Amino acid sequence: MFRSNQPLLTDIFDLHGKWRASDDAVIYGEVKWTWKDFMSETYSFANALIDLGIKPGDRVGLLMSNGLPMVQAIFGVVRCGATVVPLNTSVSNNAAANMFSDAQVAAVVVTEDLFDRGIKISAELNQPHFRIVDRQQVAPSSGQVWLSMESLCADADASAPNVEIPAQSVINIIYSSGTTGMPKGIAHDHVGRRDWTYDIALALRYHGRARTLLTIGLYSNISWVAMLSTFLVGGAVIVDKQFDAARCLDSIGHHRITHLAMVPIQFQRLIDELKKNPDADVSSMQAMMSCGSPLREPLKRDLFSAFDCGVIELYGLTEGIITTLEPEDAEGRWSSVGRPLIGTDIEIIGNDDRIVEQGEAGEIVSRGRIAMPGYWNRPDADQDAMWIDDREKIWLRSGDIGCIDSDGYLYIVDRKKDMILSGGQNIYPQDLEAIIATHEDVFDVAVVGASSLKWGETPVAFLVPRANVSLDPSEIKDWANIRLGKQQRLADVILIEALPRNPNGKILKRELREAVKERDYA
Repeated sequence: MFRSNQPLLTDIFDLHGKWRASDDAVIYGEVKWTWKDFMSETYSFANALIDLGIKPGDRVGLLMSNGLPMVQAIFGVVRCGATVVPLNTSVSNNAAANMFSDAQVAAVVVTEDLFDRGIKISAELNQPHFRIVDRQQVAPSSGQVWLSMESLCADADASAPNVEIPAQSVINIIYSSGTTGMPKGIAHDHVGRRDWTYDIALALRYHGRARTLLTIGLYSNISWVAMLSTFLVGGAVIVDKQFDAARCLDSIGHHRITHLAMVPIQFQRLIDELKKNPDADVSSMQAMMSCGSPLREPLKRDLFSAFDCGVIELYGLTEGIITTLEPEDAEGRWSSVGRPLIGTDIEIIGNDDRIVEQGEAGEIVSRGRIAMPGYWNRPDADQDAMWIDDREKIWLRSGDIGCIDSDGYLYIVDRKKDMILSGGQNIYPQDLEAIIATHEDVFDVAVVGASSLKWGETPVAFLVPRANVSLDPSEIKDWANIRLGKQQRLADVILIEALPRNPNGKILKRELREAVKERDYA
């Protein structure tokens, strides 16, 4: 009788603006927003969009670099009931235009540094849309009319919009990739994002005095993990324009950072920086999360040695599969990614779509309240992502190969599409990479399958040497092959300055496969 509807994230943030008004919410450089400031900035942009005619359910596309305008834009769009579509800024103009067209955006918002790109992308869109740039109004030579976010907000009401937001309405669309083909838009609704945030915040140990450093683009779901978890509990985020290991280390001490979410390559650079500056103050750190790609055992051990809090490894998909390995469970399970979030279930299924025996490898499937409701306007992709069990319950396919041990801990074997089929044998690149990475002169490594006249496919390793180290590829190949199984042995080792990665740190193995596609190994 006395219970109100469960609050959505927008309601929770509104209440933080009331009850945590003077607490820090967002810090960027020398500028600090309290929760009262943050809500005022959010409401101003939300009301500005409403004044333009943006309605609940409309999509608003963002092509923005990290900073206060992007924070304001994300939460202003959400607060007016529209759907935010934040794009990875590294995608091509053509890919960005395709994604905005797919989402049928009613407005495009860009930061000043990406304004020239915004002009070109906007010109490719067929549907009518508003164009907004974060600074003063500009009249480009293209003849397009661009509105000033700054001016729009200055003229808008700074009080909470009177907008009803249905729990099942879409809060965001995050596109899976923009490098090849037409990417899938991963849609989340308000109630799902709220539940997702609750469960992740518990697993990653967020609390009301959390001070979280954001070093990855705010378009990334990794940033959303840290950002929404912090805002849920009423903490503060410190936004960095882009990752720099020395600046990251300095920020931890200066801002008394308690929480951090990064990818393994960032943690590797942070550890290297700590070795140069062993007296740096990292005593404030309470919880760190690594995700995006495997956190190999040597690096994981280094993090446990350098930080009292250790590190929580998170395995997950933006679509909604998540497991975490708690620091207390890491010893003896260094290569595990832990167990599912509270309320989430996982299974392992074989090629026949039946659940495999304990310890056997197969595709990871999951179900729970954190899963997406579906892809944006892609019923075909929804169908491909479904696995239906014997009780007619729907599970989400991951496309990843894993196995579960007798204690219920998950181990990732590899991506299904990255598996190498050599002489009828399945070879999982992550197994090889884990061994090669233990060589003291190897900074980074990725293994892909190349064409083989004898075996069909054969493993080839791309190596990044440590700084100021000269590696002989043939020596590394011999060293590795002594330690690898007979079927796993490398056909070649190729030195490379840096592995191609997306902004979330995931290795772009298709680019590496492309580099060896014309080669035929014996």
